[in-house]
Amino acid sequence: MRNVLADLALESEAATVLGLRLAAAYDQGDEQERAFLRIAVPAAKYWVTKRCTPLTVEAAECLGGNGYVEESGLPRLVRESPLNSVWEGAGNIQALDVLRVLRREPQALNAYLLEIGRTRGADHRLDAATKNLLTELADLEGIEGRARHLTERLALVLQGSLLVRYAPAEVADAFCASRLGNDRGSAFGTLPTSLDLAAVVERARPVD
Repeated sequence: MRNVLADLALESEAATVLGLRLAAAYDQGDEQERAFLRIAVPAAKYWVTKRCTPLTVEAAECLGGNGYVEESGLPRLVRESPLNSVWEGAGNIQALDVLRVLRREPQALNAYLLEIGRTRGADHRLDAATKNLLTELADLEGIEGRARHLTERLALVLQGSLLVRYAPAEVADAFCASRLGNDRGSAFGTLPTSLDLAAVVERARPVD
């Protein structure tokens, strides 16, 4: 259960730090930040909304029967979680928006690369993921078929970079190992046991 909770906490913190970074860019509002938003917003919309439903379902499962009854509030969250991706536009629309930006607004990609470049050398898994992303970006031939994969990687590398900069070391380590290093299974709760899962869970515990 600690593994499951830590995995859910990572997903939540990564989404939160990404949302806060986008809000800060919007508040600052200069040309560089506006360019960054053009590519980061559709990538974030695509990935965070896609992760919302499996996260809420897993959270309900953590509570067992108590998570199924209406009094818990979780059934409503489970029912409404798909609305995020439906309301914000289908996944293909967000992914195609990313491709449109890559082709027509080179300053947006430059701003994105500048953002993730701030953590260069800080984590070898983040560096490897960045290198792989650059390789994928170098070949836009037939990219429509890879649009969702590319958009997902843009969001994950950005989340990893932000967590390395702003989160405690154990959180950044767990995220990079599982989301960028692919050292996990497909379901929540399959994080490597070598990570400091207790610290990740403790950080997510509600403040009294």
